[in-house]
Amino acid sequence: MKVKNIKAYGTVAADADLKQLDINRREVTPKDVEIDILYCGVCHSDLHFARNDWGMTQYPVVPGHEIVGKVLKVGVDVKQYKEGDLVAVGCLVDSCRTCGSCKNDEEQYCPEWVGTYGGFDKHLDTNTHGGYSETIVVDEAFVLSIPENLDLAGIAPVLCAGITTWSPLRHWNVGKDSKVAVVGLGGLGHMAIKLADALGAHVTLFSRSTNKIDDAKALGADEIIISTDESQMQSAMGRFDIIIDTVPYEHDLNPYIGTLNTNGTLVVVGYLGPLDPMLVTVPLIMGRKSVAGSLIGGIAETQELLDFCGKHNITSDIEVINMQDINAAYERMLKSDVKYRFVIDMKSLKS
Repeated sequence: MKVKNIKAYGTVAADADLKQLDINRREVTPKDVEIDILYCGVCHSDLHFARNDWGMTQYPVVPGHEIVGKVLKVGVDVKQYKEGDLVAVGCLVDSCRTCGSCKNDEEQYCPEWVGTYGGFDKHLDTNTHGGYSETIVVDEAFVLSIPENLDLAGIAPVLCAGITTWSPLRHWNVGKDSKVAVVGLGGLGHMAIKLADALGAHVTLFSRSTNKIDDAKALGADEIIISTDESQMQSAMGRFDIIIDTVPYEHDLNPYIGTLNTNGTLVVVGYLGPLDPMLVTVPLIMGRKSVAGSLIGGIAETQELLDFCGKHNITSDIEVINMQDINAAYERMLKSDVKYRFVIDMKSLKS
């Protein structure tokens, strides 16, 4: 297969900084779309994968799965897109397309789903590389359309932070009469508040400190509960239909379970790993409450989200950076020193 060499940013080891690399992209096949990347969001998953925090990284790795760009070229069989179209690519670039999950538009649960980076590229027989790069080539079925009224840089985090919170909101049928709580005000949390508010829910933020009250209300939260205040937590018992837990590190879920109403569900979307302390099952059993997990969304659901964001003029709150600042951005992410998502202007790599 013919390939072309392009510039990218990635790393060759868990303890090495990201730096400029040369990688290969395939020439377009009949169903492919080649995209000039304009912006790429920076996700906590990028950092974890670059540093092999999950023990699965194969190097070299080029992160980035919140991609917004312009179509450069299309294959002869591509029907939906043409040169010059503004498009997006999220966390998935392929799947088996035949399993039950794929047939139900839930490609994210396909046993053979291919991540935008760190997956297996069947065309080149190597790892997939992500959006910290000049261009990307993706099968038409995994390319998304962008509403014309939205800021391009602000759209990028919707492809991960947005869909990660949208999918559970939709699965648990959040709407006008729903009572939704969000744990954690970061990249995921601020999108959860915006989306739940736009769906018409009553939205509450759980926060450990009072310094996020004004920010949360500006994003659309109706109420803030200080989780370190016992009296406030006690007053919240039995109130919520769903809690979206966006905290990306190990923490205690038990205090929040009591605030669920009967049949309520706490959905973990931000943390991968063991819990300590363990869950106490008494409130689960006594109230038929649930603790669940959720992983991004399928292609149809992600397009639904983008269309919803276009209708309600929703984008992520971002700080735009140059590609060369990515290592400093990673360190700032670890300190939660961003409101609320970094987005790379890819002109900085190309120049």
